[in-house]
Amino acid sequence: MRQAIVTGPGEIDFRDLDEPIAGNGQVRIRIQRIGICGSDIHVFHGKHPFVTYPLVQGHEYAGVIDQIGEGVTGIKIGNNVTATPQETCGGCPPCSRGQYNACESLKVRGFQAPGCAQEYFLTEADKVIVLPDTFEPDQGAFVEPVAVAVHATGLAGNLTGKNIVVSGAGTIGNFIGQACKCLGAAKVLIADISEYRLQVASEVGIDAVCNVTEESLEYAAKRFFGEAGYDIAVEVAGVEDSLDALVAGVGKGGTLVLVGVFGERPSVDMSVVCEHELILKGSMMYLREDFKKAAQWIASGHIQTEPLISRHFTFEDFSSAYDYLEEEGESALKVIIDVDRKKLKLGSSD
Repeated sequence: MRQAIVTGPGEIDFRDLDEPIAGNGQVRIRIQRIGICGSDIHVFHGKHPFVTYPLVQGHEYAGVIDQIGEGVTGIKIGNNVTATPQETCGGCPPCSRGQYNACESLKVRGFQAPGCAQEYFLTEADKVIVLPDTFEPDQGAFVEPVAVAVHATGLAGNLTGKNIVVSGAGTIGNFIGQACKCLGAAKVLIADISEYRLQVASEVGIDAVCNVTEESLEYAAKRFFGEAGYDIAVEVAGVEDSLDALVAGVGKGGTLVLVGVFGERPSVDMSVVCEHELILKGSMMYLREDFKKAAQWIASGHIQTEPLISRHFTFEDFSSAYDYLEEEGESALKVIIDVDRKKLKLGSSD
């Protein structure tokens, strides 16, 4: 089988390996699609602080079960699947209380452990999420980022009837906005600096958008929410100006969920946090039940994924996908790698 491996910053090589064999408690997945996320981009450019090379990427993916090891039940050959990418210890305090997404020895496939950028991939059966037979491979590759949104919005409390601001309209921010609507939010305003991303947000049903290069978030919130303001904010952009605006703008007693990855340590006005009795919550990845909910929302059509796909690339053009993202910058959202040559998407790079 073919495997793509990042040998160093900006370098992807391919090698031929024997097909792996599913062992006890394992399944083998014939990989069809792999999504590229912002953290993958950092890895490719040598800017991720927690990886070493060489590295096999791939943590957002969809495929089909084609081999089952001994002791596996509830999964059949031919099932459409994805899987959680976390490797956890199971015994540390966070794991013991069910918060294994914050495991003290956490490794994530595609980063600290080998990912799925190959034609056949082994994983433990208890990590597998069986998807509906009606799922297209592209939809399956989106379950992981949607699960991030499910987890983050779950931390925000009851969203029914609430006004919400999401700062950052990339893939995760878009899905968080959609998830808020799924959970009964009254109005959702999403902010970004990219007109393209804001256009996609409008296309998938986000109530209002704000380009912060043209108007301040403070003004946009007043224009859209009026005197009611907003009670919940989700920071996804990962920049200090965004965090400042949300701390200053969310209503007293409100909740701010932090999802964005900050390249530099931000400064927070803790006097406002205290005086306004704000609740700050960090969000880290997801749990298995978040994956299940994500698949349900995609299957039901409550979460739209297709509008977020900017382009497909063949497996052999893995490096070109990163070149494309570098060139397009804020004018791109999700790029999908087509691994299964038998089911290449029309309009792919070849």
